[in-house]
Order: sequence, then structure tokens, then C-alpha cells
Amino acid sequence: MESGSVTTPFGRRSMTLAMLAGQFISREIEPGKSVEKWKLFRSLCAAKRHLGISDRALAVLNALLSFYPENTLSEETGLIVFPSNLQLSLRAHGMAEATLRRHLAALVDAGLVARKDSPNGKRYARKTRDGAIGTAFGFSLAPLLARSTEIEQLAAKAEADRLELQRLRERLTLCRRDIAKLIDVVVEGELPSDWATVQEHFRTLVQSIPRAPGIDDLTPLVAALEILREQVANRLQMRAKPQELSGNPDQTERHIQESKPESIIELEAGSGNEPSKHQPIAPASEANRIFPLGLVLKACPEIVNYGPDGTVRSWRDLMIAAVTVRSMLGVYPSAYQEACAVMGTENAAAAMACILERAGHINSAGGYLRDLTAKAKQGKFSLGPMLVALLRANGFDVRSAS
Repeated sequence: MESGSVTTPFGRRSMTLAMLAGQFISREIEPGKSVEKWKLFRSLCAAKRHLGISDRALAVLNALLSFYPENTLSEETGLIVFPSNLQLSLRAHGMAEATLRRHLAALVDAGLVARKDSPNGKRYARKTRDGAIGTAFGFSLAPLLARSTEIEQLAAKAEADRLELQRLRERLTLCRRDIAKLIDVVVEGELPSDWATVQEHFRTLVQSIPRAPGIDDLTPLVAALEILREQVANRLQMRAKPQELSGNPDQTERHIQESKPESIIELEAGSGNEPSKHQPIAPASEANRIFPLGLVLKACPEIVNYGPDGTVRSWRDLMIAAVTVRSMLGVYPSAYQEACAVMGTENAAAAMACILERAGHINSAGGYLRDLTAKAKQGKFSLGPMLVALLRANGFDVRSAS
């Protein structure tokens, strides 16, 4: 257990409650307690949000730990490190001294290290006659050792929160996809108009999802969406009628030929080298330029949630996602088919991704898509400016994004 009287900082630096708390914590180390320093540092990195420390502060702490000669933190080997600011800066990847001082103060305020200033404010150690370190002045790592159990528990909680958030995101994605496709059945089947209320409720729930949601944000939203999915499924179950198909090949072939034209296979036509079934009506121009898929996904990350298994790896995946989003946003199949015919299937899918990204600012997604299609027919529309604006909104350097 670390002993000694309370020490105050050198010079004009005032004493704070955080400094005092760090010194008191240092006295509560159990006899014989030790912990592997880099394992503890990894736990710190996992628990940084719970501890209120930044990545830069962790970089400074990493530098401090590198000056501790042993791999195990223990009172037996001393817990004071005394590097100069110049040495710390070099090991913190050249961090400016003013920045270094600020993050050192943050570590002290967070109760992870404690100051032990010398009479003149310098950091140094005084050795005994046998060469061992007797008295040292610098930064004490004793608070880290004293709080090691707490830090490991916070790291475990952070990992549990991460897994719970991942699970909620998966449930959210499945609910959004299921409800969108079930409502699509209603739209194509021309069922009663009272479904407009359900569709509007679904759109309101989706638009209320924050850009960077946490567990507290997603838990009630996922519950509401799962209830809505159950209600939609129950209402459709009452109207569902099994279709009896005979084993006659001619009848089966005729049924396939008379199916709705908006299938995923048709929408992906033109994504490879084969000729597209929806050749653009407008003359070849900037309006029909196909942008790289990676660029579209950087500008429109939300569309990824609607791809197969919650991901988009190809243009085909993007087209599948676009059909789901089209239904979710209430865009009629005819409006999307016209967009495919005018812009090409890739650009139509990319346009739906852009509309989804800006759904909170668009009153009617269907009307917006029809307006873009009309402009594309006249050669007055290009996806380029939309993608650039979304890239900037997402914090990308547009010059390097392309």
C-alpha cells in the first residue's frame, strides 16, 4: 500500500479534487496486488467511453506505460515514471507539448495517474547506494493498479454493450426489411387504402432512427417495429389465399410469363456486360454515367442495411436493396421502373440510395424520384452532385473519395 502525506503540484498549478482523489486511491492498493500492464491498457481502450478519456489521452498513457520497466505493475517495483515532456512527445508520435500537457491533465482528472511533483517541478529519481531507485518524482501509475478490477469490469460491460448494440442493429435491419416487403405485397395487391396509415407509421418510425443510435435509442424502436411487423403479418394472413398450380408445364410457364415485371432479376439487367432490358431513353450523357459502387456506398451508407444479409457487395445487392427501400418509402413500382428505363438500373438503384439518405428532408419520395426521372429524360440530371453533397455531409474528402 502506497503511503506518505498528500503532495501538491509545483508552481502555479492549483490542487484539484481529482488530484486528491488520485492520491487517496493510490493508498488503497491491496498488498501483493499486480497486473499485466498491456492487458490492463487493452481493457482501458475498451472502456474509454465509460471512463471519459479520448484516443489521444490513451496515446499519452501508452507512452507513460512504455517508460515503466516491468511488464507487471506492482508496488514492489515502484510505480513512478519520470520521463521528460520531450521523451514523452517522441513516444507519443511527436505530439505537440501543449497537447501533451492537456492530455496528461485529462489522465489525472480521470483518476488514472497521479502527479508526484518534486520541489523544483522536475521529474527525476534519486538512487540508493546499491543502485536501486529510492525516491522518484513524476507520474504515479498507482491509480491504475488500484482501479484495475474496476477497469476490467468496465471493459467487460463495454463489450457486452457492443454485442447488445450489434444484436439490436440486426433485429432492426430484419424488421425494416420484413415490414417493407410485406407492405409491398399490399401495394402491388391493391388492398384497402387504410394501409396508408400503416405505411405512414412505418415511415415515421424509420425516420426517427438517429444517425448514430445507441442501445437506449434502438431498444424502444426495435420493440415498436417488431409489434408493427406482427400486426402487418396478422392482417395479411387473413387475406392470404393459397394459389393452386397444376402440374401442367404449360400452365406453370404461362404463370411465370404473366408475373409482375418488377423482379430482382429484371432490375439487375445491365449490371454486367450483357445488354440491359431497360435501355436508357435519354441520350448518352453525364446523366447515364455509372459511378463506382464504393463511391455510392460511401455517400449512402444507410442502403447497406437493406441488402442481402445486411450488406451490399455488388451492384446486384444494391438493386435488391433499392427495391426494398422503394417499397418502404412508398414509391410506386411504376415510378421506379420508369427511373430504371431512363437512367439505367444502376443509376436508378443509386438514386434510391440517395433518396433514402435524405428521406428526412423529402416529403414525397415517389414524387422526388419522378422529378429526377423527368430531368434525366431532358439530360438535365446527374447523380454526381447528389453524391458529392452526401459525401461532404458524411465527412469525406471529396477529392480523395472518387
